[in-house]
Amino acid sequence: MKVFIGSENPVKIAAVRELLNEYKFLMDAKLFSKRINSEVSEQPKSLEETVQGAVNRAKTIFYECDYSFGIESGMMKVPQTRTGSMDFCACAIYDGESSYLGLSCAFEFPVAVTKMIHEEDIDASEAYYRLGLTNEKDIGSLQGAIGLLTRGRITRKDYTKQAVRMALIQLENRDLY
Repeated sequence: MKVFIGSENPVKIAAVRELLNEYKFLMDAKLFSKRINSEVSEQPKSLEETVQGAVNRAKTIFYECDYSFGIESGMMKVPQTRTGSMDFCACAIYDGESSYLGLSCAFEFPVAVTKMIHEEDIDASEAYYRLGLTNEKDIGSLQGAIGLLTRGRITRKDYTKQAVRMALIQLENRDLY
């Protein structure tokens, strides 16, 4: 069995790789990765855009494989938050015919980060770096903002795995869907 992931981000690859062994129907899968353009903003700012980025990645990378994974982090509007939005991860798994979607937990970026993302149209990693909240230029390839804010209690890999697990529900329980 071949599985592709539309990313070269080591956190996303590690999340999928670790989960393959937890599912009987995926245990023998060989994982391949390639950088794929999501065809959405570098920093998606809506639920629709983030999900579309994940679906685009999964469908674009699907070629002579059993399943392809697209993973995209982005922001979505959430009422009664301080900034008006929260960050989350979306996973789309594509089998050549259908997409299976899952989302992670969501959390709010600090006010200054959200403001900089919207005003300067930059991604979260850049905003965290420029605001001096991290010394890492690409925190999204490491512990992620969630890892920084939770002091390692939940990492980007953890929340990516949540989204992948949620998408796998439909594949593992096909008879219910």
